Amino acid sequence: MNVVAPASVPASTEPAFSPARQQQVVAALRQILPAHAVLFNDEDTRPYECDGLAAYRQLPMVVVLPETEAQVVAIMQTCRDLQVPIVPRGAGTGLSGGAMPIAAGVVLSTAKFTRVVKLDAAARTATVQPGVRNLAISEAAAAHDLYYAPDPSSQIACTIGGNVAENSGGVHCLKYGLTVHNVLRVRMVTINGEIVELGSEALDAPGLDLLAVFIGSEGMLGVVTEVTVKLIPKPQLARVIMASFDDVVQSGNAVANVIAAGIIPAGLEMMDRTSVRMVEPFVKAGYDTDAAAILLCESDGTSEEVEEEIGRMREVLNASGATRIEVSQTEAERLRFWSGRKNAFPAAGRISPDYYCMDGTIPRKHLARVLLGIAHMENKYGLRCANVFHAGDGNLHPLILFDANRPGELHLAEEFGAEILELCVAVGGTITGEHGVGIEKINSMCVQFSPLERDAFFSVKRAFDTAFLLNPDKAIPTLQRCAEYGRMHVQGGQLKFAELPRF
Repeated sequence: MNVVAPASVPASTEPAFSPARQQQVVAALRQILPAHAVLFNDEDTRPYECDGLAAYRQLPMVVVLPETEAQVVAIMQTCRDLQVPIVPRGAGTGLSGGAMPIAAGVVLSTAKFTRVVKLDAAARTATVQPGVRNLAISEAAAAHDLYYAPDPSSQIACTIGGNVAENSGGVHCLKYGLTVHNVLRVRMVTINGEIVELGSEALDAPGLDLLAVFIGSEGMLGVVTEVTVKLIPKPQLARVIMASFDDVVQSGNAVANVIAAGIIPAGLEMMDRTSVRMVEPFVKAGYDTDAAAILLCESDGTSEEVEEEIGRMREVLNASGATRIEVSQTEAERLRFWSGRKNAFPAAGRISPDYYCMDGTIPRKHLARVLLGIAHMENKYGLRCANVFHAGDGNLHPLILFDANRPGELHLAEEFGAEILELCVAVGGTITGEHGVGIEKINSMCVQFSPLERDAFFSVKRAFDTAFLLNPDKAIPTLQRCAEYGRMHVQGGQLKFAELPRF
């Protein structure tokens, strides 16, 4: 790949809003869409002003609700001709601001693409439109004793198109992988209105692996119109161990010990005392509220496989200092154990007016170090933090609790979150695992990647979107932004963690 000179990337690509411009764009879009599918009045566009990162809001100039691929093609061509930015949007459950609108742009919602196109039980695949909910895929496959493995906490609402954009994971991604490991094929429309298919329903596809490039590209390369996913057989049995620890360092080490023993659980999650006490009154999952941390370790497979793996995990957890171990005895009890972890985010509303959910990934061996670091930051910033982790693969989700009505607390929460991400980089990790970069972590990209690496990202975007009209000013920071962030964060003339390689 040729690295283009950084000066070729504009500092900002966002145009200014004007009523005349809005009228022009609405008139053009109504030539290709019915009137009810083009929203532009404030009361109609207000529901689209943010995604799950509600601290940042912006009314879009126009929202379009296409129902067919042909309409998506026409929208893309019209916006290209008018040089109007497009922000693709799924269900709006994303947590990094990836679907936040642009003041003079169009939000393209795929909410009406809700059809399961084909379910092939013999091939164990499902072909669905992007607006199909994550959980609805498993519901459609249930009659064949199959299901779709990636299970974000928002799976009841989030859509497969959004999952593809963010490369979503879930509590079972340790064993079964992220979205990128479970998608075979994507059909998408480029900014020029070209329909492109990436990947294949076969075991491999010819040419460059652009499917892996596209998954996780956060709506910056094209708009998804169809996805083919893998389905897997429902396990005969699944059971969960709930293990308590009176020390977070021991619980972190226990995670590494389980994996080091050659065990790959279906799920391996950690919750600290703050998150356990936050969740337990909300869902009554039966958690040990006296523990400093708990681990949820799931085994699935045949009855014999589960019994053997549960026994091995018990041994490792006991040797790692577990003070209490419970094993689910029924399917209802297994689901109850998981319900607490799945409801950690909404439960935060019981104890705090606002929360800021971070998403970083670290090597498992550094879980304890990072937990202790976050505890130190709680004292530094005067804010509480509830920690929930996809511990098995080192994906952290610290929930920073704050009150936006108190002057300066949102800024403190942002600074707290940025320092957590810098710590992730410092221990050899990354600034995101499954939530994406969006606008939330765009400054932290300056910490992780060098100017040449960032410009290589722009070169990939330019190959798909020469005019930089698809979700501009998201995910990849410009040199100007990084220079401004550097002035704020460089200390003594040196970038933090300057000795570390940038990946």
